[in-house]
Amino acid sequence: MNEPQEATMKRTKFAAALAVLTLLTTLTGCGQAKEADGALEPVTLNEVAHSIFYAPQYAAIELGYFKDEGIALTLVNGAGADKVMTSLISGDADIGFMGSEASIYVYQEGSADYAVNFAQLTQRAGNFLVGRSAEPDFSWQDLKGKKVLGGRAGGMPEMVFEYILKKNGIDPKNDLTIDQSINFGLTAAAFTSNDADYTVEFEPFATTLETEGNGTVVASLGVDSGYVPYTAYCAKQSYMEKNPQIIQKFTNAIQEGLDYVNSHTAEEIARTIKPQFPETDLDKLTMIVERYQKQDTWKGDTIFQKDSFDLLQNILEEAGELEERVPYEDLVTTEYARKAAGK
Repeated sequence: MNEPQEATMKRTKFAAALAVLTLLTTLTGCGQAKEADGALEPVTLNEVAHSIFYAPQYAAIELGYFKDEGIALTLVNGAGADKVMTSLISGDADIGFMGSEASIYVYQEGSADYAVNFAQLTQRAGNFLVGRSAEPDFSWQDLKGKKVLGGRAGGMPEMVFEYILKKNGIDPKNDLTIDQSINFGLTAAAFTSNDADYTVEFEPFATTLETEGNGTVVASLGVDSGYVPYTAYCAKQSYMEKNPQIIQKFTNAIQEGLDYVNSHTAEEIARTIKPQFPETDLDKLTMIVERYQKQDTWKGDTIFQKDSFDLLQNILEEAGELEERVPYEDLVTTEYARKAAGK
């Protein structure tokens, strides 16, 4: 089967999953949401994962920036971009936070009320390659002939991983084995009893594997991939048209969160976001924040630039996930981000 046919089949599967998940989401509701303050404007945010990688968002929550903007935020962990997009399209979420590839997929399916990205948060990948033991002289060539626990096909974690492999002259399909059978968030636990040589992990899972003696971080995908538009906020066109003030206020709060993490120490940030991660001790939290700081994870503003969107489409094309390029102007607006940044 050729690559265009594979891409078409993947898009069809995505559409089918979206339809099923929309029904399920409509029936079950938002699950683990936090109660919103009725005195403020309620906004439901569905995030792709609850990770320290998104520290600016949690700083904005804990420091009251959303409340200062008149927003009572309900936060839901969608556990995957496909599920977040389903929640957004079905109307269970007002704003989605995920890799922008999901918005491209929905747009390509011909959705009339598609999601538009209005604020970018991270500018590097947030996951790490964890091996069985320390490898001070690690090279990506070391993965040849090895088994790696990877991510969902078509998702940003997996596509960026394969993007790095190709940059280093490695064929993801033939030079190694990538196990994609394990659900998002469960790979770290599986790695402890699996025969894989490596696993690709977000925090705090990567550091947990290290501190428990079950693995060692050997490479940062964020460093080795370079700057990529990893995660952004989006909303349906209809919601943005009806609620431009809410989108602006939300973006203002996120900008303040970025300003905070870009002007404070790792320990200060860790103390601020600690309530969001009660099971992670402060020292570990500080170490993880510092790791993200050192690789320049967070943007200075939330403006989603065209060159970043073009790079995203390049990555999708290389992964065989893009049937045809989509217009930046249709899927990205910088109006709110520019106002929030004073530009």
